[in-house]
Amino acid sequence: MPAREQVSYFGAGPARLPTSVLANASAALLNYNNTGLGIAEHSHRSALSSNILTQAAQYFKTLLNIPNDDSYTVIFMQGGGTTQFSSVVYNLVGYWVERRLRKHGGDLEKVRADLKDMKCEYLLTGGWSLKASQEAARLLGDEHVSIVIDARKANGGKWGIIPEEKDWSLVEKKDSALAYFCDNETVDGVEFPSFPNALESAEGEEDERLVIGDMSSNILSRPVDAKKYAVIFAGAQKNIGTTGITIVLIRKSILDCQPSPVTLRALNLPIPPIMMHYPTLASSSSLYNTLPIFDVYIAGEVMSQLLTSGGVAAIAAAAERKSSSVYEVIDKNPTVFTPVITDTRVRSRMNVCFRLVKGKDGRDLEKQFFEEAEKKGLLGIKGHRSVGGGRISCYNAVGEEEVAKLVAFMKEFATKQGHTYLTLN
Repeated sequence: MPAREQVSYFGAGPARLPTSVLANASAALLNYNNTGLGIAEHSHRSALSSNILTQAAQYFKTLLNIPNDDSYTVIFMQGGGTTQFSSVVYNLVGYWVERRLRKHGGDLEKVRADLKDMKCEYLLTGGWSLKASQEAARLLGDEHVSIVIDARKANGGKWGIIPEEKDWSLVEKKDSALAYFCDNETVDGVEFPSFPNALESAEGEEDERLVIGDMSSNILSRPVDAKKYAVIFAGAQKNIGTTGITIVLIRKSILDCQPSPVTLRALNLPIPPIMMHYPTLASSSSLYNTLPIFDVYIAGEVMSQLLTSGGVAAIAAAAERKSSSVYEVIDKNPTVFTPVITDTRVRSRMNVCFRLVKGKDGRDLEKQFFEEAEKKGLLGIKGHRSVGGGRISCYNAVGEEEVAKLVAFMKEFATKQGHTYLTLN
């Protein structure tokens, strides 16, 4: 059985965690803060748990450079990023409805007339954004979902690009309840290089386009201008912590402007389940029900370590170095490796997707590559079951020395296949 330090793990999630965090957590599970009880045994409503929640939320805001002016609220939820596909629809449509109800002086019939043109906008760049749009259609009906882009239509039926913004089909801002995009598509290896200019709104604009950022696989890996988003959400299990919690950053004005169930029922709109209702969770400090405090503790420990190691700027620089070194060895060995994403502008820094060509004698190099990698302690590099191939995830806790070890193996493997390492301009 190998020791922890003998393996390097590049799985797409749940992902590697810092060893020091796990060491502290193992002690905390037995006896937290000399209380005689493990952290998982303490009441989620205790002062101890409240402090863990408050500290983790503050770490998150600090890392994202969010001012302490109460303009944004951090909520810890369960159900992963997939639950947020539903939650954002319930709460953002609710916000859209309540704003119009107030604008029309409570006249429900005027809101009903406006509702005919209301749309939830989706940018489809991979499997996760597709699932998000499908959930919106399931809850509201196809007539209330607008597909801004479908990358497959511009790429021969396959994911792998982000169409140019001039080709996007955005609705009028007054009709848009939300505009969702997945910042990094984990399965398909596509990442937005920056916030899309087309989704920008002027400060103080009455009919602002409310942007939802799904950052489940690249949160805290680069600086983010949170003011441009109405909601940012991320499952913790890739860059922040363990499976079990999802962090939601939401603009407070959305929490303060939500319709009653009576209003939603009158308009034949779905009423959010209580555990997906952001105002309820925010008003109870994420403790409407029993929250897994141990998972929040892990997230706080990871974020504390990120802060002490240089913050998001340092993380972003390391992420660029790690992914660039992997892409380089793929690009310089074209007779062995083939990148899934050929447009270098939208290649993911978090999930490097690739395939292996057939050997000269017809051998399956992919199978051989994975087997040899595992023997060397390089684990978790198989692609998602839906697409196959290889996928190397370079999340925050994956060290640069681990990536260097993997790159050395890839070069060695290519050399054994008779390939000469190329020099690229």
